[in-house]
Amino acid sequence: MTMTDSIRFEDLGLTEPTLKAIGELGYEEPTPIQARTINYMFEGADVIAQAQTGTGKTAAFALPIIEKLDRTTRTPQALVLTPTRELAMQVAEAFHSYGKYQRISILPVYGGQPIERQLRVLDRGVQIVVGTPGRLLDHIRRGTLKLDAVRTVVLDEADEMLDMGFIEDIEAILQETPPERQTALFSATMPDPIAKLAKRYMRDPQRITVQAEQMTVPQTRQVYYEFGGRDRL
Repeated sequence: MTMTDSIRFEDLGLTEPTLKAIGELGYEEPTPIQARTINYMFEGADVIAQAQTGTGKTAAFALPIIEKLDRTTRTPQALVLTPTRELAMQVAEAFHSYGKYQRISILPVYGGQPIERQLRVLDRGVQIVVGTPGRLLDHIRRGTLKLDAVRTVVLDEADEMLDMGFIEDIEAILQETPPERQTALFSATMPDPIAKLAKRYMRDPQRITVQAEQMTVPQTRQVYYEFGGRDRL
C-alpha cells in the first residue's frame, strides 16, 4: 500500500475519544507512515520504519499505544527512547494531545531536569515513559523505573541515538524489558549497527519505508532573499 487516499482514521480502529482529539488538531487523513504503521502496531507486530522527520511518525506509534493501554493500572506499559530532551518533550506533548479525552499518564525523563520531580511522578505511577537513554538507565539502576510490565518499546530517531553514542545504553535498557514486548524502530537511515540491533532485539519485523516526498508539509512554500552583509540589520 503506497497511497492513503481511501483510508481514514476511522478505518484504523481508533476509538471516538482519540478521533475527537486528532480531529481538533486538524488531522484529516492518515499520512502514509501512519496508515501502514498503526495497523501493524495494533496487531502486535514489531516494526522497522525508515522515515524522515516530518512524515507523521510520532502519531504512527503514539496513537496505537494510547488505544492499547490498560487503564486499570498505573505501571509503565510503553517506553519511548529519544536522542534528545527536546524530542522527549515534544513526543510527550504529542501523547498528551492525542490522549486528552482519555485518562492516561505520561512522563518525560531527561537530563537537565531535577530528578526529584521525576521520582515523585514515578512513585505515583505512570503508564507511558518517554526519555533519553542516559536518564532512563539512571532510573533503572536506582530501581525507580521498573520495566517488567512494558508491552511496547519505541526507538525514535535510532540513527541519531547511534551518532550520540547511546547504542550500549539502548541495549542495556532493552535487556530490562520483557522479551515478548513489541518493538518499533524509527530511523531516517539504517546504518549497520542499527540493523544489527534490530536483528538482535526484534522478532520478524514488518518493514516500512516512506520517501521524503511523502512528508506532511507539501504545501510549505520556501522563500529566501539575497542582500549585502551591511544591509542585514
